[in-house]
Amino acid sequence: MNQKTINLLGIAALSISLLACGTINEKNKGKGFNLFTVQQDREFGAKVAAEIDSNPNEYPLLDSVQYKNVYRYLYAVRDRILNTGKVDFKDDFNWRLRVIHDDKTLNAFCTPGGYIYIYTGILKYLDSEDQFAGVLGHEIAHADMRHSTRQMTKQFGLQVILDILAGNRAMLKQVTAAVVGLKFSRAHESEADERSVIYLCPTPYNAAGGAGFFQKIVDEGGQRPPQFLSTHPDPGNRIEHFHNTKTTLGCTGTSTFQSEYKRMVSYLPK
Repeated sequence: MNQKTINLLGIAALSISLLACGTINEKNKGKGFNLFTVQQDREFGAKVAAEIDSNPNEYPLLDSVQYKNVYRYLYAVRDRILNTGKVDFKDDFNWRLRVIHDDKTLNAFCTPGGYIYIYTGILKYLDSEDQFAGVLGHEIAHADMRHSTRQMTKQFGLQVILDILAGNRAMLKQVTAAVVGLKFSRAHESEADERSVIYLCPTPYNAAGGAGFFQKIVDEGGQRPPQFLSTHPDPGNRIEHFHNTKTTLGCTGTSTFQSEYKRMVSYLPK
């Protein structure tokens, strides 16, 4: 038996194993086809995060010691979301948070396994803590619902996964860029918006806080639309979806913590 045949048999066996895992893991019910295991989400996310962290020219991260007030604040918001008991993989994923110093980019993203990155551009663009919590909840949802690796399954397939986990650096750099700029399906975006409301519902926040970001985009007439909006559901429809979900769930929180948020923003580099 030659090496190619052995490799193909190994891939086939692993595929069967992964499919089996997907059908028996209660946390994966309804989340669609995914060749990654939860453990591979963690391993893959850690590799992508290490690649980002080692590239300060493209991803200039704010130092967590120098900007400890910023990080302390953002982690407190993260913890409030994680402690609701609504995040399926709260104890399985890392949920580490880093800030990228780029005021021109209105974006945030979360790798598989819960490595969260937020651009200073979106932090300065938002008006209040509930808006930030809504955006953060949306990004957490992408990892929690395992959207990234579901999308990677479609785009790259199992062999790329195995190559990356085996240490293929060139492939890792390519896929890291894909993760950072990943365009989710409309269904995944709607699902993440809904989960954001679910996460915020037990908190004091206005659970539809995530709608505030899209409301600003609409109010400005789309003058600064993030690139990812080109393939996302219409902002007006998303605003309505946030508010309808909040009403359906009967969420009662109203807090925005606007002054506290503005204070945090004042600590960011000018």
